Order: sequence, then structure tokens, then C-alpha cells
Amino acid sequence: MKRLLLMLLVAIALALVLAACASDPAFREGERLLAEGKDAAGVAELEKSVAAHPGNAQYRTALVRAREALLRKGLLAAEAQARAGKLEETLAAYRELTLRYGDDARIVSAIGTLQVQLDNQTLLKAAADYLAKNEPEAARARLRAVLAREPGNPEAQHLLKQIEEKAGQPRGIDMPQLGASYRRPVSLEFRDAPLKQVFDALSRQSGLNFVFDKDVRVDQRATVFARDTAIADALDALLATSQLAKKILNGNTVLIYPNQPNKVKDYQEQVVKSFFLAHADAKNVMTLIRTMARIKDVYVDEKLNMVAVRDTPEVVRLAEKLVQMADRPDAEVMLEVEIMEVKRSRLQDLGVQWPSQFSALNLGTQTTTTVGTGVSVTTGAQVTNQLTLGSLKNIDANAIAINTAVINLKKDASDVNLLANPRIRVKSREKAKVHIGDKVPVITSNVTSTGVTSESVAYLDVGLKLDVEPQVGLEGDVTIKVGMEVSNIVREVKSATGTLTYQLGSRNANTVLRLRDGETQVLAGLISDEDRAGASKVPGLGDLPLIGRLFSSNRDELNKTEIILTITPHILRNIERPELADGEFFAGTESQTSDQPLRVRAARPALGQNASETEPALPVVMVPPLAQ
Repeated sequence: MKRLLLMLLVAIALALVLAACASDPAFREGERLLAEGKDAAGVAELEKSVAAHPGNAQYRTALVRAREALLRKGLLAAEAQARAGKLEETLAAYRELTLRYGDDARIVSAIGTLQVQLDNQTLLKAAADYLAKNEPEAARARLRAVLAREPGNPEAQHLLKQIEEKAGQPRGIDMPQLGASYRRPVSLEFRDAPLKQVFDALSRQSGLNFVFDKDVRVDQRATVFARDTAIADALDALLATSQLAKKILNGNTVLIYPNQPNKVKDYQEQVVKSFFLAHADAKNVMTLIRTMARIKDVYVDEKLNMVAVRDTPEVVRLAEKLVQMADRPDAEVMLEVEIMEVKRSRLQDLGVQWPSQFSALNLGTQTTTTVGTGVSVTTGAQVTNQLTLGSLKNIDANAIAINTAVINLKKDASDVNLLANPRIRVKSREKAKVHIGDKVPVITSNVTSTGVTSESVAYLDVGLKLDVEPQVGLEGDVTIKVGMEVSNIVREVKSATGTLTYQLGSRNANTVLRLRDGETQVLAGLISDEDRAGASKVPGLGDLPLIGRLFSSNRDELNKTEIILTITPHILRNIERPELADGEFFAGTESQTSDQPLRVRAARPALGQNASETEPALPVVMVPPLAQ
């Protein structure tokens, strides 16, 4: 009674709690507002209900679910504004969500991504302004900053291509770092003149400041003949032929030092750059830049799929071009597969199956045992397993057994079409598998040397198995390796120990196809055709014409199965071929890696200006050979 009373009290308490839940007005109002689509107002009412009943699990669950739905709706609305290009409105929407949901990870991540887009817009506007002012180097620096954070930005790529096309040089080759005034033309003629005299003349005429390393031999002689050549290009040619190198200190000051390994280590600046790869594998990229750019200091972070390099700015820019060429999205293809299994079966079992066996029942003799005096008791019957000649005397009609006659009247016909139509999206050179069927268990018994028997279970895949491996070509065709197997259980087989196994029927097809985008190929001809005929006849009578059908039973069975496979590839994304300028660029000399060639060419006016609008050209400097 006490236990029953306790259970009754618990039930009453639960009923009171549920009644309180149902009677809370804030909760009912919140549910009503949510049903009407007023999510914000409904969440506010549920928050009031939870504040009033903090221990109520039902209220808290409803509030969490409603808050999550409202947050998801706000994120979708903000993403729609971002796709429309309204970045400022999107940022305001995210900050409004922050006031309600605090530092939710999704909101913080979205704000960070949006801030990068806003900063890139500012840099793109500044790059366009610099390009309008004929300052391509300043514009290029800002575009590189945009592409470092957003490599696929189409506007930055378009502006960079526009700068390089207007400059009249191949893409990927940077302009010299000296000021634009040092692109003015100059004509130089020095015959066997000391380097000091040549640099002094250049300094007076161009305004360049030269600082020499203590190991530079200023008395070394040089011969220069250059007409209508830019000052910076003429300087590069002079340094290259004199085995000297330069380091630009600022817009009009150049440090000259011997081009020797120890001096190069002392004066060449080293930069560190990190490449966060979106598609390529970090280890493969490391091998590429080590081989082609000869970078020794390389670090790979497989978790972040990042490669960090340390080398001179020229080598790092070369590595940047290699990474840009290699980090491209893989091709993807959608394989539309249709598999049909057409089955036709015909069965006719017609006739009379007469008794085919006659047997004599075993005859038994009773055994009588005498118990006591003059009393005999029958204890049982002794049945013999063999029919003896002596027992034939006692055979009568009740001792003969015959089979029962059966009339077979059966005819079946069935047509079955099994259809599978999977659509598989797979990357190029990756395998995709489809299995439609069952896993059949096979039990195996193992007996140890001690006599202990253990069983293990293995599973066989029965049904349809399809393996495909596509390879997307640059010409818009797809090479597909196809492997198909159709299997079914033919019959069960039991071993002497009772282990159950299965006999499987299998049909396989393996081939390699090359199809165009959208082209359909049909694979057919996997046919299984069985035609069986059997008859059970009464000897002699069953062979008579016409009336022999009354003394025979005929069974005709026809089974025909055909597998048909159609496959159609649809290329969703092909490999983006790099433009000629992206895939072909300078890599320096055999002894020194650089992304810039040695250029000595006629100076051209600034972008968008005629030669008459530029600053006047420097006069021709002619220095006669010194007297020997």
C-alpha cells in the first residue's frame, strides 16, 4: 500500500507539472507567435517563460529550437544580401545578430570573411585610382595584396591583366622598382672608360645616387653603347657585364656590390611567404617549387594544406607564379547511370504423374514371454528390417504401398524489369562505387587442436556492383573505366559438417570508354538463357502416340535474363588551362633564379601618354677612350 501510495503521489506531481507547463501564458503566446511566423516576438515570449521557469526542460528545449531557427533565417538573409553585392548592409545585419546571439562561431566567421571582402574592395578602388594616375607599380602592389587573400578575385585579375597589357610586356614580369622618371630614354657611349667615370656621368645626368661596396673595383673599365634606352635598363646591362649587382635602397638610390656569393648573402633581402592552397596538395607543391624555383627553405603544414617559403623577393615571386599555375580546382563529372535487368521466365508443368514405386511393408513377429506359472504375456513386436522369402507368404493387399498419383496442371509466365538509376558526382581520376543488393552471411567453423569448435561469419556482396573511374580530358571528353558485376544466389550448399555455403551466379563486364560530354553509351549483351525440358513417363504406355500424354508428365522451363547498362557523363567543371603568359615566364639564369630577365630596350612613355608629353630625354653622353 505504501508503494502504491508513493507511485500515486509521483503521478499527481507530474500531472501538476504538466498542467503548469500548459497553463503558462508566456509559453502559449510564444508558440502562437512562432506558428504565425513572428519569430523574433515568439522567441522573446519564450525567453520570458524560461526566465520565469528556469528548471522547465520543455520551455528550454522550445527556446533553443526557436533561437536556432531564427539564427539560421538571419544568416540566410545576410548571405542573400552579400550575393547581391550589398556588403555594408550585410555587415550591419551580422552585427545585429551579434547583439542577440553574442559570439556565435558562425557569425564571427561570416563577419571576418565579409571584412576581408570590404578591405579588398578598398584596395581595388585604390588600385584603379593609381592606374588612372599612371602609377602601375602602386596599383600592382595593391592588386597582389588582394590576390594574396582572395586568389580567385576576378576584378583584381582583370585589373592586373590590364596593367600588363598596357605596359606592353608579358604577364607576370614586374616593372623595375625605380621611380617612373628613370624610364626616360637616354643614349650612352662609353669606350673603355673606368666604372667610376661611367657611374659619375649617369648620376649627373639622371639624378640617381650610387653607393658602392668597399670591394667594388671602380677602376674597372667598361664599354657601353646604348641609344634610346631607359636608364634603369642601361644600368642593368652595365651591371651584368661588369659582374656587379644592385640593391635599390629607395626611389633614387642604388647600392652597387660585387656579384659574389658572399656579397649576395650579405645584401640580398630575404622574404617569407605562406601559400594556403585550396586545391593542390601541399607536398606536391613543395616538390614543384623546390625543383623549379630552387628554394631550399620550404615548410609544409599538411593540416592547413599550407606551404611556407623563405628566399629572395625575385625567387618568391617565381614560386608564387608556380603556385598560381598549380593550385587549380580538379575536374568534376556527373555520371548518369541506368541499369536495367530484364527477366523473362516461362514454366509449363502438365500431365499425370503416375505411381513410380511399389513397396512391401515390413512384416513383424510378436515375442511372447512366460512369466510365472502358466501365464504368458506379450511384451512387444520385433520388426525385421529385411524382407525375407518366408515373409512373402503373409503378404496381402494391406502390406503393399504405392506412390500417390499426381495430376500436374501448372503454367507460369513472368516478365520482370529491375531498374537502377544512380547519379554519381566524382572528381577526375577518383573511384566511385555503387552496390545495390544484399550482404549474405557465410558461417565458417574452425576446430582447434584441443577439439574446441569456433565459428566465424563472413559476408558476400550479392547483387549489383558498379565501379567507375572517370578521367576528364581538356578537349571535353571523358575516359571512364567501368567494372560491373551482377551476382545472385543459385542454391544453398551444406557441407558434411553442416556448414552452409552458397553457389553464386555472376556476370561481369570490364571496359574502358571514351565519351564526349553528354554522349550516351549502351552496354548490353550480358545474357543468361536457360531452356530446360523434362518428362516423367510410365514405361511403354508413356511412349504411345496421342494417348501417351495420359501416362506422362512434362515440365518445360525457360529463363532468360539480360543486363543493360547505359552511362552518360556530364562535365561539371573542367581543368582551367592557364593562359600562355601564366604558364610561360622567365626563371632567371642558370646561376641565379629570378622572375625577371635582363632587359635592354628602348624606353617607352608612361601609360596613356605620348612621348611628347613625357619629361625631356637626357642628352647623349659620349666619353672618348682614355689615353693609354
